[in-house]
Amino acid sequence: MTPPPPPSFVEGLGAFGADLGDREVLHVGRPNIPDREVVLDRIGAALDRRWLSNDGPAVAEFEAAVAARLDVGHCIAVCSATQGLSVAAMAMGLKGEVLVPAFTFVATAHALSWLGLQPVFCDIDRDTHQLDPVVAAASITERTSAILGVHTWGRPSDVDALVDLAHRHDLDLFFDAAPAFGASLRGTSIGNFGRAEVVSFHATKIVTSGEGGAILTNDDDLAVRARMIRTFGFVDNDRVESLGTNAKMSELGAALGLSSLERYPEFRAAAERNFRRYETGLAGVPGVHLVQHPDDTEINFHNVVVEVDPHEADVDRDLVLRILTADRVLARRYFWPGCHRMEPYRTQRPPTDQEFPVTDLVAQRVLSLPTGSSIAVGDVDRVCALVAGIVEHGAEIRARDEREGHG
Repeated sequence: MTPPPPPSFVEGLGAFGADLGDREVLHVGRPNIPDREVVLDRIGAALDRRWLSNDGPAVAEFEAAVAARLDVGHCIAVCSATQGLSVAAMAMGLKGEVLVPAFTFVATAHALSWLGLQPVFCDIDRDTHQLDPVVAAASITERTSAILGVHTWGRPSDVDALVDLAHRHDLDLFFDAAPAFGASLRGTSIGNFGRAEVVSFHATKIVTSGEGGAILTNDDDLAVRARMIRTFGFVDNDRVESLGTNAKMSELGAALGLSSLERYPEFRAAAERNFRRYETGLAGVPGVHLVQHPDDTEINFHNVVVEVDPHEADVDRDLVLRILTADRVLARRYFWPGCHRMEPYRTQRPPTDQEFPVTDLVAQRVLSLPTGSSIAVGDVDRVCALVAGIVEHGAEIRARDEREGHG
């Protein structure tokens, strides 16, 4: 008896009812896990000391290790990068308005708003997806006190242009470096630019403390103020000298962070391996463009981001995302639809369709793909084959999608 022909590409898709069996779910941002025994030994030591918070020895060791790796003067560990941005802004004494890119994780803006600062959104550069210095210059008013650049996708911003702009207008400059741990610009590590930079050690980042982050600075006075603000404004056991908050990292978080930091070279190697595999696997797929980095920068490769051009690919990003998701590839459409179209900012100052054209375009096209130490080369090949197949069979998929009421 002649066996039935194999299903066509479209018939084999989960979106159209194919049985995927035990096919593994692939995630964006699945944590890199360090050696379990090393982590548990450090947690056990913290438990034995009965010192779980309030600047214990694990936090001090983690801060010293991060500062040494990044060759920066001060590392102030915090419970999250969001809190780190707020503490840094407060330590700088910012008032009024702060310029930020509209295309960023919403926490960038929220960290300012919690302090009563007004984030002023600016459009981004088409190639880098980062704050456009020309647009930022045109957005400066008498109320502007600072520029908050973002190292989007872990790639260093146009630091030179932003430094020059801040200097010419006597503004503070700091950076949201959440995904950029280990990145560098012309040999200088992230953490050394502006008055301060804030990295994240969230579970989705290349180095993780579960939740957490760090303020990095070479400004001695700023470091002192940030440490004080981070700990309720205390300068010693019972003397408060400033308005403050509780933004401390715990000893348990630092235990995980130290263990993760020790594995950074291995995690980065896996990320670069995956990135290069995506680079090869997606080469030549019409309309799918992998976001690269400038030659004068080093990155940690922990973000694999593509733009889907619907005119070239004949499918849009959202359809690609839906098909991938149904096939258990949980890609993400960061940072859609842009902060300017999120609450509370959308209500405070409704955007016009012409105000952020590059942000609106990029937000409709970018897709973050699974990577990290849990993603093997075969997983990358599976994703690339799916993306290539979606593009190749785009017309058939769109027609099927519309017939079944998804379009």
